[in-house]
Amino acid sequence: MSEPPLRPDLARDLIARVEQAGTHWSRRIRNELDDLRLGQVRHADHANAKVLRRILAEYDWPGHRLVGRDGCRAAWQLALHADDDPDVQRSAARLLHRAVQAGDAPAWQWAHLHDRVLIGTGQPQEYGTQYALSPQGVERHPVREPAALDSRRARVGLPAASDAVATLRQRLASLPSRPDIASGTVGGAQLASAA
Repeated sequence: MSEPPLRPDLARDLIARVEQAGTHWSRRIRNELDDLRLGQVRHADHANAKVLRRILAEYDWPGHRLVGRDGCRAAWQLALHADDDPDVQRSAARLLHRAVQAGDAPAWQWAHLHDRVLIGTGQPQEYGTQYALSPQGVERHPVREPAALDSRRARVGLPAASDAVATLRQRLASLPSRPDIASGTVGGAQLASAA
């Protein structure tokens, strides 16, 4: 049996923030938010990024030992959605990478966040986890050395790229069809992080 987290209170806060934001993130991907609600979501993401910044400064990455698996996953989700605060995303990716090396977080989480940071700076991603919607459907953002993609993915515990995109397409097929989703972004945000 694993040890209880050192800071269950911090874990509860992180998880609650993700639960509160999760519905809005889902509605954002489906482009179901009017401008007022979209602004509120962005404000909440900004507030969550500030909280995450404070946690990173005080504790380093909130890994399994500090906040448990669910708390670590919640911190990762908040970092992924901190697109408007690239400094927080970069810092989170750096600290998450150290946590992975110390065995305190899963490598696949770092791969997603690392790709998100690369995409945010206009660089090709490493692990092929970041996608966007276009008029042609789901499209992966550019990837560095695509021929070696699946071997890089395997090293961090991700499935083959073709399996990941098939799963993403299947998930999106259940969403309502919206004629206004055609710009490469979804509800003002990139469609992101398909395993």
